[in-house]
Amino acid sequence: MRQAIESGRLHRPEDVVEEALRLWEERERARPEILAVLDAAEASLDRGEGIEVTEQSMRELAEGVKHRGRARLEAGSLLQRSQ
Repeated sequence: MRQAIESGRLHRPEDVVEEALRLWEERERARPEILAVLDAAEASLDRGEGIEVTEQSMRELAEGVKHRGRARLEAGSLLQRSQ
């Protein structure tokens, strides 16, 4: 509380409490959605739809992301050149 006020981010102790309550309420609103996503993920794993995460699979994922990113950049530069 003291740090938030001393830094000028918040001005009064009441502001700190209000901010803390706002963040707590935000988290509580998001909680059911997060739990639903977790339930869906667990059900997917139970059906055998998951993939094993290994160093190799992470490398392949990173390479795929880089490849798609480069393709988007190239497509964007081609589009700019044609205009």
